[in-house]
Amino acid sequence: MRADHFAADAPRTTDVVVTGIGATTPLGGDVPSTWSALLAGESGISTLEAPWADQLSVRIAGALRKDPADVVAPVQRRRLDRSQEAALIAAREAWADAGSPDVDPVRLAVVVGTGIGGAGTLLDQDDRLEELGPRLLSPFTIPRLMPNGAAAVVSLELGARAGTHAPTSACASGAEALAVGAMLIRAGRADVVVAGGTDACLHPLFIGGFARMGALSTRNETPELASRPFDRDRDGFVMAEGAGVVVLERAEFARARGVRPRALLAGAGITSDAYDMTMPDVEGQIRAVAEALRDADLTPGDITHVNTHATGTPTGDLIEADALRLAVGTHPLVTATKSATGHLLGAAGAVEAIFTVLSLEHAVIPAIRNLDEAAPGVELDLVTGQPRHASPAAALSTSFGFGGHNVVLSFTKP
Repeated sequence: MRADHFAADAPRTTDVVVTGIGATTPLGGDVPSTWSALLAGESGISTLEAPWADQLSVRIAGALRKDPADVVAPVQRRRLDRSQEAALIAAREAWADAGSPDVDPVRLAVVVGTGIGGAGTLLDQDDRLEELGPRLLSPFTIPRLMPNGAAAVVSLELGARAGTHAPTSACASGAEALAVGAMLIRAGRADVVVAGGTDACLHPLFIGGFARMGALSTRNETPELASRPFDRDRDGFVMAEGAGVVVLERAEFARARGVRPRALLAGAGITSDAYDMTMPDVEGQIRAVAEALRDADLTPGDITHVNTHATGTPTGDLIEADALRLAVGTHPLVTATKSATGHLLGAAGAVEAIFTVLSLEHAVIPAIRNLDEAAPGVELDLVTGQPRHASPAAALSTSFGFGGHNVVLSFTKP
Protein backbone atom coordinates (compact mmCIF):
# COMPACT_ATOMS: atom_id res chain seq x y z
CA MET A 1 0.00 0.00 0.00
CA ARG A 2 1.32 3.46 -0.88
CA ALA A 3 2.38 5.79 1.92
CA ASP A 4 -0.14 8.42 0.82
CA HIS A 5 -2.93 6.06 1.86
CA PHE A 6 -2.12 6.69 5.49
CA ALA A 7 -3.72 9.53 7.45
CA ALA A 8 -0.39 10.73 8.81
CA ASP A 9 0.86 11.45 5.29
CA ALA A 10 -2.37 12.95 3.94
CA PRO A 11 -2.76 16.70 3.37
CA ARG A 12 -4.67 18.46 6.13
CA THR A 13 -7.03 21.35 5.88
CA THR A 14 -9.80 23.04 7.78
CA ASP A 15 -11.78 23.57 4.58
CA VAL A 16 -14.53 21.01 4.04
CA VAL A 17 -16.87 21.65 1.13
CA VAL A 18 -20.27 20.29 0.11
CA THR A 19 -20.21 19.11 -3.49
CA GLY A 20 -23.27 16.87 -3.71
CA ILE A 21 -26.72 16.61 -2.11
CA GLY A 22 -29.44 13.96 -2.21
CA ALA A 23 -32.72 13.36 -0.41
CA THR A 24 -36.01 11.53 -0.42
CA THR A 25 -38.70 13.08 1.78
CA PRO A 26 -42.46 13.47 2.25
CA LEU A 27 -42.22 16.44 -0.14
CA GLY A 28 -40.43 14.71 -3.01
CA GLY A 29 -38.35 11.79 -4.18
CA ASP A 30 -35.23 13.89 -4.76
CA VAL A 31 -33.73 17.24 -3.86
CA PRO A 32 -35.22 19.34 -6.71
CA SER A 33 -38.79 18.15 -6.11
CA THR A 34 -38.43 18.47 -2.34
CA TRP A 35 -37.00 21.98 -2.56
CA SER A 36 -39.64 23.14 -5.04
CA ALA A 37 -42.44 21.81 -2.85
CA LEU A 38 -40.92 23.44 0.22
CA LEU A 39 -40.71 26.86 -1.45
CA ALA A 40 -44.26 26.44 -2.78
CA GLY A 41 -45.53 26.01 0.77
CA GLU A 42 -46.71 22.43 0.31
CA SER A 43 -47.20 19.99 3.17
CA GLY A 44 -45.92 16.42 3.23
CA ILE A 45 -48.25 15.41 6.06
CA SER A 46 -51.30 13.24 5.39
CA THR A 47 -53.67 10.78 7.03
CA LEU A 48 -52.37 7.27 7.60
CA GLU A 49 -54.59 4.94 5.57
CA ALA A 50 -53.20 1.62 6.83
CA PRO A 51 -55.69 -0.42 8.90
CA TRP A 52 -53.29 -0.54 11.84
CA ALA A 53 -53.60 3.23 12.23
CA ASP A 54 -57.27 2.96 13.18
CA GLN A 55 -56.34 1.91 16.72
CA LEU A 56 -54.05 4.90 17.30
CA SER A 57 -54.84 8.23 18.89
CA VAL A 58 -52.57 9.88 16.28
CA ARG A 59 -53.33 8.91 12.68
CA ILE A 60 -51.20 11.37 10.68
CA ALA A 61 -47.61 11.27 9.47
CA GLY A 62 -45.24 12.31 6.71
CA ALA A 63 -44.79 9.29 4.43
CA LEU A 64 -42.27 9.32 1.58
CA ARG A 65 -43.72 11.08 -1.44
CA LYS A 66 -42.05 8.57 -3.77
CA ASP A 67 -42.17 4.87 -2.87
CA PRO A 68 -38.67 3.30 -2.76
CA ALA A 69 -40.16 0.39 -4.71
CA ASP A 70 -40.28 2.71 -7.72
CA VAL A 71 -36.54 3.34 -7.50
CA VAL A 72 -34.75 0.36 -5.91
CA ALA A 73 -34.61 -2.92 -7.83
CA PRO A 74 -36.80 -5.72 -6.36
CA VAL A 75 -33.90 -8.10 -5.90
CA GLN A 76 -32.07 -5.47 -3.84
CA ARG A 77 -35.15 -4.49 -1.84
CA ARG A 78 -35.41 -8.04 -0.44
CA ARG A 79 -32.14 -7.39 1.38
CA LEU A 80 -32.93 -3.90 2.69
CA ASP A 81 -35.00 -2.26 5.40
CA ARG A 82 -37.01 0.74 4.25
CA SER A 83 -34.62 3.08 6.08
CA GLN A 84 -31.73 1.54 4.15
CA GLU A 85 -33.58 1.95 0.85
CA ALA A 86 -34.11 5.63 1.60
CA ALA A 87 -30.45 6.13 2.46
CA LEU A 88 -29.36 4.38 -0.71
CA ILE A 89 -31.65 6.55 -2.87
CA ALA A 90 -30.35 9.75 -1.26
CA ALA A 91 -26.72 8.62 -1.50
CA ARG A 92 -27.02 7.78 -5.19
CA GLU A 93 -28.44 11.23 -5.91
CA ALA A 94 -25.76 12.99 -3.84
CA TRP A 95 -22.96 11.00 -5.47
CA ALA A 96 -24.23 11.81 -8.97
CA ASP A 97 -24.72 15.46 -8.00
CA ALA A 98 -21.07 15.60 -6.91
CA GLY A 99 -20.02 14.26 -10.30
CA SER A 100 -19.23 10.74 -9.07
CA PRO A 101 -15.81 11.68 -7.66
CA ASP A 102 -12.87 9.62 -8.86
CA VAL A 103 -11.42 8.96 -5.43
CA ASP A 104 -9.19 6.19 -4.15
CA PRO A 105 -11.51 3.87 -2.16
CA VAL A 106 -9.18 3.99 0.85
CA ARG A 107 -9.65 7.78 0.90
CA LEU A 108 -13.47 7.52 0.77
CA ALA A 109 -15.51 7.20 3.99
CA VAL A 110 -19.21 6.90 4.80
CA VAL A 111 -21.07 8.27 7.82
CA VAL A 112 -24.83 7.65 7.87
CA GLY A 113 -26.68 8.11 11.14
CA THR A 114 -30.09 6.93 12.26
CA GLY A 115 -32.35 7.48 15.22
CA ILE A 116 -34.15 4.14 15.15
CA GLY A 117 -32.67 2.18 12.24
CA GLY A 118 -34.15 -1.05 10.93
CA ALA A 119 -36.75 -1.42 13.64
CA GLY A 120 -39.48 -1.91 11.05
CA THR A 121 -37.74 -5.10 9.99
CA LEU A 122 -37.32 -6.16 13.62
CA LEU A 123 -41.03 -5.81 14.34
CA ASP A 124 -42.20 -7.38 11.07
CA GLN A 125 -39.90 -10.36 11.50
CA ASP A 126 -40.97 -10.77 15.12
CA ASP A 127 -44.56 -11.02 13.90
CA ARG A 128 -43.44 -13.59 11.35
CA LEU A 129 -41.63 -15.53 14.05
CA GLU A 130 -44.76 -15.67 16.19
CA GLU A 131 -46.99 -16.71 13.29
CA LEU A 132 -44.78 -19.02 11.25
CA GLY A 133 -41.79 -20.00 13.36
CA PRO A 134 -38.05 -19.38 13.04
CA ARG A 135 -37.53 -21.43 9.88
CA LEU A 136 -39.50 -18.89 7.85
CA LEU A 137 -37.66 -15.78 9.02
CA SER A 138 -35.99 -13.79 6.27
CA PRO A 139 -32.31 -14.72 5.91
CA PHE A 140 -31.66 -10.97 5.65
CA THR A 141 -33.27 -10.16 9.02
CA ILE A 142 -30.07 -9.25 10.86
CA PRO A 143 -28.43 -7.08 8.16
CA ARG A 144 -31.74 -5.28 7.67
CA LEU A 145 -32.26 -4.42 11.33
CA MET A 146 -28.70 -3.43 12.30
CA PRO A 147 -28.43 0.28 13.19
CA ASN A 148 -25.31 0.48 11.02
CA GLY A 149 -27.12 -1.17 8.12
CA ALA A 150 -27.79 2.01 6.15
CA ALA A 151 -24.19 3.17 6.45
CA ALA A 152 -23.01 -0.28 5.39
CA VAL A 153 -25.33 -0.35 2.36
CA VAL A 154 -24.01 3.02 1.16
CA SER A 155 -20.42 1.94 1.80
CA LEU A 156 -20.92 -1.23 -0.23
CA GLU A 157 -22.59 0.71 -3.03
CA LEU A 158 -19.65 3.13 -3.35
CA GLY A 159 -16.80 0.85 -2.34
CA ALA A 160 -15.77 3.11 0.54
CA ARG A 161 -12.81 1.75 2.52
CA ALA A 162 -11.68 4.65 4.70
CA GLY A 163 -14.20 3.79 7.40
CA THR A 164 -17.95 3.41 7.74
CA HIS A 165 -19.64 5.02 10.73
CA ALA A 166 -23.20 5.12 12.04
CA PRO A 167 -23.92 7.80 14.68
CA THR A 168 -27.00 7.00 16.71
CA SER A 169 -27.86 10.17 18.58
CA ALA A 170 -31.64 10.25 18.20
CA CYS A 171 -32.90 13.22 16.20
CA ALA A 172 -29.40 14.72 16.00
CA SER A 173 -28.01 11.67 14.18
CA GLY A 174 -28.04 13.11 10.65
CA ALA A 175 -26.38 16.35 11.69
CA GLU A 176 -23.80 14.50 13.76
CA ALA A 177 -22.97 12.39 10.69
CA LEU A 178 -22.00 15.55 8.81
CA ALA A 179 -19.94 16.75 11.77
CA VAL A 180 -18.11 13.42 11.97
CA GLY A 181 -17.54 13.52 8.22
CA ALA A 182 -15.91 16.92 8.51
CA MET A 183 -13.73 15.63 11.35
CA LEU A 184 -12.53 12.72 9.23
CA ILE A 185 -11.50 15.06 6.43
CA ARG A 186 -9.84 17.54 8.77
CA ALA A 187 -7.92 14.72 10.44
CA GLY A 188 -6.56 13.65 7.07
CA ARG A 189 -8.31 10.28 7.17
CA ALA A 190 -10.36 10.83 3.99
CA ASP A 191 -10.59 13.08 0.95
CA VAL A 192 -14.30 12.43 0.41
CA VAL A 193 -17.01 11.51 2.92
CA VAL A 194 -20.58 10.58 2.08
CA ALA A 195 -22.57 11.66 5.14
CA GLY A 196 -26.21 11.88 6.14
CA GLY A 197 -29.10 10.37 8.04
CA THR A 198 -32.10 8.13 7.53
CA ASP A 199 -35.18 6.83 9.33
CA ALA A 200 -38.35 5.07 8.21
CA CYS A 201 -40.39 3.82 11.13
CA LEU A 202 -44.03 4.76 10.54
CA HIS A 203 -45.25 1.86 12.63
CA PRO A 204 -47.90 1.67 15.38
CA LEU A 205 -45.28 0.97 18.08
CA PHE A 206 -43.36 4.19 17.43
CA ILE A 207 -46.33 6.40 16.71
CA GLY A 208 -48.15 4.97 19.71
CA GLY A 209 -45.08 5.34 21.90
CA PHE A 210 -44.47 8.97 20.99
CA ALA A 211 -48.20 9.65 21.41
CA ARG A 212 -48.14 8.19 24.92
CA MET A 213 -45.36 10.65 25.75
CA GLY A 214 -47.61 13.47 24.63
CA ALA A 215 -45.03 14.45 22.01
CA LEU A 216 -47.21 14.23 18.88
CA SER A 217 -49.76 16.58 17.41
CA THR A 218 -53.29 15.20 17.57
CA ARG A 219 -54.74 17.25 14.70
CA ASN A 220 -56.02 14.16 12.91
CA GLU A 221 -58.73 16.04 11.02
CA THR A 222 -56.34 18.57 9.47
CA PRO A 223 -53.00 16.82 8.94
CA GLU A 224 -51.56 19.57 6.74
CA LEU A 225 -52.05 22.04 9.61
CA ALA A 226 -50.61 19.82 12.35
CA SER A 227 -46.90 20.66 12.24
CA ARG A 228 -46.70 24.18 13.69
CA PRO A 229 -43.21 25.11 14.91
CA PHE A 230 -43.11 28.29 17.02
CA ASP A 231 -46.87 28.80 16.64
CA ARG A 232 -48.96 29.76 19.66
CA ASP A 233 -51.25 26.75 19.04
CA ARG A 234 -48.60 24.08 18.41
CA ASP A 235 -49.36 20.79 20.14
CA GLY A 236 -46.51 18.44 19.21
CA PHE A 237 -44.50 17.16 16.29
CA VAL A 238 -45.57 14.99 13.36
CA MET A 239 -43.60 11.82 12.66
CA ALA A 240 -42.16 11.41 9.17
CA GLU A 241 -39.71 9.30 7.21
CA GLY A 242 -36.92 10.07 4.78
CA ALA A 243 -33.22 10.40 4.18
CA GLY A 244 -30.71 13.10 3.37
CA VAL A 245 -27.11 12.62 2.22
CA VAL A 246 -24.34 15.04 1.27
CA VAL A 247 -20.94 14.56 -0.28
CA LEU A 248 -18.22 16.31 1.68
CA GLU A 249 -14.76 16.84 0.22
CA ARG A 250 -11.41 18.24 1.19
CA ALA A 251 -11.45 21.61 -0.54
CA GLU A 252 -8.17 21.01 -2.35
CA PHE A 253 -9.42 17.66 -3.62
CA ALA A 254 -12.60 19.21 -5.03
CA ARG A 255 -10.61 22.07 -6.55
CA ALA A 256 -8.18 19.66 -8.21
CA ARG A 257 -10.99 17.88 -9.99
CA GLY A 258 -12.56 21.15 -11.14
CA VAL A 259 -15.72 21.06 -9.05
CA ARG A 260 -17.37 24.20 -7.71
CA PRO A 261 -18.66 23.55 -4.18
CA ARG A 262 -22.23 24.25 -3.22
CA ALA A 263 -21.19 25.48 0.22
CA LEU A 264 -18.51 25.30 2.86
CA LEU A 265 -19.23 23.23 5.97
CA ALA A 266 -17.36 25.74 8.02
CA GLY A 267 -17.83 24.35 11.51
CA ALA A 268 -19.71 22.09 13.88
CA GLY A 269 -20.61 22.18 17.55
CA ILE A 270 -21.43 19.00 19.47
CA THR A 271 -22.45 19.09 23.13
CA SER A 272 -24.50 17.02 25.55
CA ASP A 273 -26.82 18.22 28.28
CA ALA A 274 -26.49 15.50 30.94
CA TYR A 275 -29.77 16.97 32.12
CA ASP A 276 -32.81 14.87 31.20
CA MET A 277 -33.64 12.04 28.78
CA THR A 278 -36.36 13.96 26.92
CA MET A 279 -36.26 17.55 28.16
CA PRO A 280 -33.74 19.82 26.38
CA ASP A 281 -31.50 22.25 28.21
CA VAL A 282 -30.91 25.78 26.98
CA GLU A 283 -27.32 25.90 28.23
CA GLY A 284 -26.29 22.86 26.19
CA GLN A 285 -27.80 24.34 23.03
CA ILE A 286 -26.04 27.66 23.60
CA ARG A 287 -22.71 25.87 23.97
CA ALA A 288 -23.31 23.94 20.74
CA VAL A 289 -23.97 27.17 18.85
CA ALA A 290 -20.88 28.75 20.37
CA GLU A 291 -18.75 25.76 19.36
CA ALA A 292 -20.11 25.84 15.80
CA LEU A 293 -19.23 29.53 15.55
CA ARG A 294 -15.78 29.14 17.07
CA ASP A 295 -15.00 26.15 14.86
CA ALA A 296 -15.90 28.20 11.79
CA ASP A 297 -14.15 31.36 12.99
CA LEU A 298 -17.47 33.20 12.88
CA THR A 299 -19.15 35.64 15.26
CA PRO A 300 -22.84 35.79 16.15
CA GLY A 301 -23.14 38.86 13.97
CA ASP A 302 -21.96 36.89 10.93
CA ILE A 303 -24.98 34.56 11.08
CA THR A 304 -27.82 35.81 8.92
CA HIS A 305 -29.95 32.64 8.68
CA VAL A 306 -30.86 29.70 10.94
CA ASN A 307 -32.70 26.55 9.92
CA THR A 308 -33.98 25.48 13.32
CA HIS A 309 -34.63 22.08 14.84
CA ALA A 310 -38.04 23.41 15.97
CA THR A 311 -40.33 20.38 16.06
CA GLY A 312 -43.54 22.03 17.23
CA THR A 313 -43.49 20.77 20.81
CA PRO A 314 -44.66 23.30 23.40
CA THR A 315 -41.49 23.22 25.51
CA GLY A 316 -38.81 22.41 22.94
CA ASP A 317 -39.54 25.35 20.67
CA LEU A 318 -39.36 27.86 23.52
CA ILE A 319 -36.05 26.50 24.78
CA GLU A 320 -34.54 26.64 21.30
CA ALA A 321 -35.86 30.17 20.74
CA ASP A 322 -34.22 31.27 23.99
CA ALA A 323 -30.96 29.55 23.10
CA LEU A 324 -30.77 31.22 19.70
CA ARG A 325 -31.66 34.64 21.09
CA LEU A 326 -28.91 34.36 23.69
CA ALA A 327 -26.33 32.77 21.37
CA VAL A 328 -26.69 34.76 18.13
CA GLY A 329 -29.31 37.43 18.77
CA THR A 330 -32.60 38.16 17.03
CA HIS A 331 -31.29 39.40 13.67
CA PRO A 332 -30.94 36.11 11.68
CA LEU A 333 -33.80 35.06 9.41
CA VAL A 334 -35.25 31.92 10.98
CA THR A 335 -37.12 29.09 9.33
CA ALA A 336 -38.47 25.76 10.61
CA THR A 337 -38.84 23.32 7.73
CA LYS A 338 -40.37 20.53 9.82
CA SER A 339 -43.57 22.51 9.35
CA ALA A 340 -43.62 21.08 5.82
CA THR A 341 -41.73 17.79 6.08
CA GLY A 342 -42.71 16.65 9.54
CA HIS A 343 -40.01 15.29 11.83
CA LEU A 344 -37.69 12.94 9.94
CA LEU A 345 -36.04 11.81 13.19
CA GLY A 346 -32.50 10.62 12.40
CA ALA A 347 -32.71 12.09 8.90
CA ALA A 348 -33.88 15.52 10.01
CA GLY A 349 -30.48 17.10 10.60
CA ALA A 350 -29.12 15.98 7.24
CA VAL A 351 -32.16 17.09 5.24
CA GLU A 352 -32.25 20.43 7.04
CA ALA A 353 -28.54 20.89 6.38
CA ILE A 354 -29.34 20.42 2.69
CA PHE A 355 -32.05 23.07 2.94
CA THR A 356 -29.53 25.39 4.58
CA VAL A 357 -27.06 24.83 1.74
CA LEU A 358 -29.80 25.55 -0.81
CA SER A 359 -30.78 28.76 0.99
CA LEU A 360 -27.19 29.96 0.74
CA GLU A 361 -26.98 28.90 -2.88
CA HIS A 362 -30.29 30.34 -4.09
CA ALA A 363 -30.53 33.34 -1.73
CA VAL A 364 -33.99 32.40 -0.49
CA ILE A 365 -35.29 31.34 2.93
CA PRO A 366 -38.28 28.93 2.98
CA ALA A 367 -41.29 30.17 4.93
CA ILE A 368 -42.59 28.39 8.04
CA ARG A 369 -45.95 26.74 7.34
CA ASN A 370 -48.85 27.06 9.76
CA LEU A 371 -47.34 29.92 11.74
CA ASP A 372 -50.39 32.08 12.35
CA GLU A 373 -49.16 33.76 15.53
CA ALA A 374 -45.79 33.30 17.17
CA ALA A 375 -45.87 31.87 20.67
CA PRO A 376 -45.21 34.32 23.51
CA GLY A 377 -41.51 34.35 24.30
CA VAL A 378 -40.36 33.54 20.77
CA GLU A 379 -38.27 36.63 19.98
CA LEU A 380 -36.87 35.68 16.58
CA ASP A 381 -37.19 37.01 13.02
CA LEU A 382 -39.43 34.21 11.76
CA VAL A 383 -39.95 33.85 8.00
CA THR A 384 -43.69 33.43 7.41
CA GLY A 385 -46.16 33.66 4.57
CA GLN A 386 -43.85 33.58 1.55
CA PRO A 387 -40.20 32.66 1.18
CA ARG A 388 -37.91 35.55 2.02
CA HIS A 389 -35.44 36.56 -0.67
CA ALA A 390 -32.16 37.29 1.06
CA SER A 391 -28.51 36.54 0.50
CA PRO A 392 -27.14 34.98 3.67
CA ALA A 393 -23.38 34.56 3.74
CA ALA A 394 -23.31 32.36 6.84
CA ALA A 395 -26.01 30.14 8.33
CA LEU A 396 -26.63 27.62 11.07
CA SER A 397 -28.58 24.37 11.06
CA THR A 398 -29.55 23.13 14.53
CA SER A 399 -30.41 19.58 15.61
CA PHE A 400 -31.25 18.24 19.06
CA GLY A 401 -32.09 14.71 20.19
CA PHE A 402 -33.52 12.79 23.12
CA GLY A 403 -30.75 11.98 25.56
CA GLY A 404 -29.41 15.53 25.47
CA HIS A 405 -27.65 15.43 22.10
CA ASN A 406 -26.96 18.88 20.61
CA VAL A 407 -25.43 19.37 17.16
CA VAL A 408 -25.14 22.69 15.35
CA LEU A 409 -23.63 22.99 11.87
CA SER A 410 -22.33 26.25 10.40
CA PHE A 411 -22.30 26.78 6.64
CA THR A 412 -20.94 29.61 4.51
CA LYS A 413 -20.94 30.36 0.82
CA PRO A 414 -18.04 28.70 -1.02
